[in-house]
Amino acid sequence: MGGWSLTVALCSTLLQARAAASRGHRRDGERERKRGLHTERARDGTVKRDRGLESRKRGMEGEEGANVDCGDNRGEESIIQTRVLSEEETVRSVRRRMELHRRNEPQQNASNSSSSSPDGDQAVVVRVRADLFINARSWERVRGALSLPGPMRLYCRYLRVEELPAPSVASLLELLPRDGLLGLDIRYSSLGVSGLALLLPLLEPFPLLHSLRLHYCNLDLQRSQPGQQGALQDMCRGLSALKRLRRLSLTALRLPGHLRLLLSSLSQPLEVLELPYLSLTPADLSYLSCSPHASSLRKMDLSENRLDDSSVPSLRRLFSQAESCLAQLSLCGCGLSDVLLGALLPSLSRCRTLRTLRLALNPLTRNGLVSLAWMAAGLPSLRLLLYPYPLEDYEPGLPPLPSSAQLLDWPLLEESEVRELTLMQLEEVLTAKGRQHDLLMTSDLLKYSTDLTGED
Repeated sequence: MGGWSLTVALCSTLLQARAAASRGHRRDGERERKRGLHTERARDGTVKRDRGLESRKRGMEGEEGANVDCGDNRGEESIIQTRVLSEEETVRSVRRRMELHRRNEPQQNASNSSSSSPDGDQAVVVRVRADLFINARSWERVRGALSLPGPMRLYCRYLRVEELPAPSVASLLELLPRDGLLGLDIRYSSLGVSGLALLLPLLEPFPLLHSLRLHYCNLDLQRSQPGQQGALQDMCRGLSALKRLRRLSLTALRLPGHLRLLLSSLSQPLEVLELPYLSLTPADLSYLSCSPHASSLRKMDLSENRLDDSSVPSLRRLFSQAESCLAQLSLCGCGLSDVLLGALLPSLSRCRTLRTLRLALNPLTRNGLVSLAWMAAGLPSLRLLLYPYPLEDYEPGLPPLPSSAQLLDWPLLEESEVRELTLMQLEEVLTAKGRQHDLLMTSDLLKYSTDLTGED
């Protein structure tokens, strides 16, 4: 089962458990009521028998000439036995009341203490903590599991939603317990700037939230719309309220020229910054290289942002600022030619903590690829290099500087000798550096292993 099916199964189980518990409470209440009625009837019968025996005894003592020394003690024995039975019934009744009191006492304490707690956590018996995957089909089920009261409480660590409008996401956030949410991932939802401005203030009450991911959420600032600037300011104020935010991922939001406005609103430096398909401008890269975030980044993704000569000084400065902490870097599909990459290699070679370097879908020749391999093999911390197929491995007809989409769709040569030549040259580099066993060089976008990279 995947994460989506597991979420539905978990919420269905919680709903069924609460329904069963409700039926059990009703049965227990009916059983206790019947026991109480039975106890009351037994007590009333005992009292009536005691009164009858006492009246008969007084009648016998009041008769003239009665011989109390006749040796027949059956009446007295009957009175003693009746009193013993009455005492036993009384003891059982008292014990029953004490047992009921002990059962009800924790519930009374919980109800009294819940008035001082907004969530009433003292009444929760079982806390279920899970990562929830929600889409339009499962939204109602999850909302029901979160909203129903009961001794079982659903806590969410990481919430991932897809294809949900902003009001639906907002209703889920309002139902989540405040002390559990660590990250929010919203994908393929048409939020717009106004929708995101609506959601961000709702994240402020979550004290542990450190990760925010927005993928393909239709935040297009390339086209001016009425009220867009005000909503953008509201969005920045919402980001500034996330005091523990350490990871920000913005994919395909088309925010050229607005990176300074977004990142400068954050109160703490980021450790993970992912900005693929963001149409970054040279001004955006210049700000990023001088920002407080540059010297704290452990993971950075600038894939599918077209780079050129004007980007080189900013990237050099950025790598220099991050050289002591950067562990994962992705520059896939950035249009890096041999010349551009050669200008960046000296700065990359000083990133001594780098473990993963991704440069797929860049238009490199075989000579440029070999230069990259020498630099990568010289980094003792590096465990994975995802390199592009060299231009010599493709069928003829490619333009001089093809785009990443062209490289992805263009067929490779069927002659294995050409690709074997590339692999042989890379193997020679690994052997010369003694990195055959601890550095993985691959061009496969889908099947490489991340076990050695320490990726999250």
